[in-house]
Amino acid sequence: MSEDVGSWQRVAAAEDVPEGEILALRLGERQVALYNVEGRIYATDNVCTHAYALLSDGWLDGTVVECPLHGGQFDVTTGEALSSPCERALSTFPTRVAEGQVEILLPSGAG
Repeated sequence: MSEDVGSWQRVAAAEDVPEGEILALRLGERQVALYNVEGRIYATDNVCTHAYALLSDGWLDGTVVECPLHGGQFDVTTGEALSSPCERALSTFPTRVAEGQVEILLPSGAG
């Protein structure tokens, strides 16, 4: 018997996420950020784990996003918190591009 791990959801056109940019999405109750790093799309929760701030309002430098509120940083490829005051990692989500559309694999019950 196969465990239901979630489903792929089309969320944006790949062209809507230019290289080096962040795109904010709201999928149901979840806020997600898409990042284009050297042509590869990554997805994380869009809310900083330290205090409520949208990472999509921050800055992307390579694989590092900086929160606009207190300057905490995360690796968008792993979700790892890289600097104070952030101590807890972001949730990350698998992505793929199919027929020019970005798809995210969200866990069951998400979105």
